[in-house]
Amino acid sequence: MASRADRDYALLSKAALPLASLGREEAASLLVDLLWENLGGTDVSWLGFYAPSADGESLVLVCCKPRPACSPIGLHGVCGRAWRERRRQVVADVHALGKDHIVCDPANLSEVVVPCLASDGSCWGVLDLDSRSLGAFTVEDAEGLRRVLAAAGLTAGR
Repeated sequence: MASRADRDYALLSKAALPLASLGREEAASLLVDLLWENLGGTDVSWLGFYAPSADGESLVLVCCKPRPACSPIGLHGVCGRAWRERRRQVVADVHALGKDHIVCDPANLSEVVVPCLASDGSCWGVLDLDSRSLGAFTVEDAEGLRRVLAAAGLTAGR
């Protein structure tokens, strides 16, 4: 399996640039495909986008790879925190979160979630990546993913 050092966010950002001309749903779906193709072998076990439900009381799965996940999910988890606070979340050990961890796959041990911000600062969704290894993600991964989202036109924020 490739290591996290093989995660080339600069290359992914370049590859994501054409997605910026598409609608949000299509761009998100194609970005999931691109990310999975390039990160699926770098200790990433799952990735996908969640967006708020119509009532804003939960998050619903928009698209993902390689398999379905929990949907809807409560706002108390890592994705909900990223959405509410509009800040990236890097969790080295999801089990340390206790009740604040939503278990979709009990084999997953770490997670990174990056909020997707509209130009007005509102958060339309989050990009979530999981790993079956402890400490698989760093702040550098979160920043790299933010840059990829920006290149794809899926976030306006920093």
